Amino acid sequence: MPTAVSPAKVAKFGGTSVATAAQLRKVQAIIDADPARRFIVPSAPGKADSKDTKVTDLLYLTQQLAAQGQPLGPVWDGIATRFTGIVADLGLDLDLRPVLAEVKARIEGGANADYAASRGEAIHGRVLAALLGADYVDAAEVVLFDRAGRLDPRTYQLIAARCAGPGRYVIPGFYGRDPHGEIKTFSRGGSDVTGAIVANALGVALYENWTDVSGVLMTDPRVVAEAKPIVEITYRELRELSYMGASVLHEEAVFPVREKGIPINIRNTNLPADPGTMIVAERDPGHQVVVGIAGTKGFTVVHLEKALMNAEVGFGRRVLDVFERLGISYEHTPTGIDTMSVVVADKQLGNRLDEVLEDLQAALKPDSLKVTARMALIATVGQGMNHAVGTAARLFSALAKARVNVRMIDQGSSEQNIIVGVEEADLATAIRAIYNEFA
Repeated sequence: MPTAVSPAKVAKFGGTSVATAAQLRKVQAIIDADPARRFIVPSAPGKADSKDTKVTDLLYLTQQLAAQGQPLGPVWDGIATRFTGIVADLGLDLDLRPVLAEVKARIEGGANADYAASRGEAIHGRVLAALLGADYVDAAEVVLFDRAGRLDPRTYQLIAARCAGPGRYVIPGFYGRDPHGEIKTFSRGGSDVTGAIVANALGVALYENWTDVSGVLMTDPRVVAEAKPIVEITYRELRELSYMGASVLHEEAVFPVREKGIPINIRNTNLPADPGTMIVAERDPGHQVVVGIAGTKGFTVVHLEKALMNAEVGFGRRVLDVFERLGISYEHTPTGIDTMSVVVADKQLGNRLDEVLEDLQAALKPDSLKVTARMALIATVGQGMNHAVGTAARLFSALAKARVNVRMIDQGSSEQNIIVGVEEADLATAIRAIYNEFA
């Protein structure tokens, strides 16, 4: 696997990390503490407190107001005051009025939602660059999307060329430009992706992702308040947990760094001495067989049963073809010799269950066709599970002791996860039981 050669680091800071002047001073101290932190990727200002509104949300609102022909009024004034107030509190010699005026004029002139939403990062990047004495790099100059909306590979060469000199560089996250020169954004949380792309382009030693938590926890702290932090986790394990709802890092941020074997360090801006979580290509599981547990509600399971199903060539393909023709993606397909189940997210299924059942009946003529609704899925993840005898037994014993009825079992082909389906009402109980067994 290719290895990073540059001793430099990319440091991405999330919305809460840059929400106020006081937070930006913390960011400045973190960067000054390590000369290797030369490439900085900021988000737009997030919530300063629980009653606050994210700047990105306000910018989306201004675009909606403009599209309806309404004045931007107090919404825009709140955005402008937020930025100018931060500059004033930091004591910077930076006049944002021309930039703010241009952004307002373009939004009023009909700019699209991507342009409006991206301006939080674009403007705040200028503020952070002024604070750090860094070179500001507009992401629209170096992050390109192709006609299909995917990242253009030329992006990596552009970033490497633009950031080749000494000193510090600030590259705002979340956006780039399309082949027509229009601003295009990643999905929400896309500053994580920008940071990973910059890390890949520059071949750095480490991608630091600074947020408001001290790393990834073994499970949701809203379910298990005492959940322990994960010291080390692999890219693949994190993907498995993210798929089931764990959301510390944007799921697409893994791919650019994994390509070059660059580790990610999730750190806490408010507690910079905490080591956080290291996300790496491989780890020694040691005694940590299970690294994390994640679960989420909102699934429906369609069960088919037909005698001699296994002898009917193409049966499984025809089942899934029904879902494909209706534009419904599926999650899992546990099977037996005469049974097959299809697990579908409710948000995918919508109100088309009756249509699905009618088409399955017509296409497959099953002996039995049943539906289980209000299901939750729980993933127990760990790369050491495939070599640890008795892991599954421990998991199911823990669930049995907690009197949780397991409705479905599915183990990934990599043997790095075991997924169980339980009733939604049992989700929290099941997660706590599994956590207590393996923490």
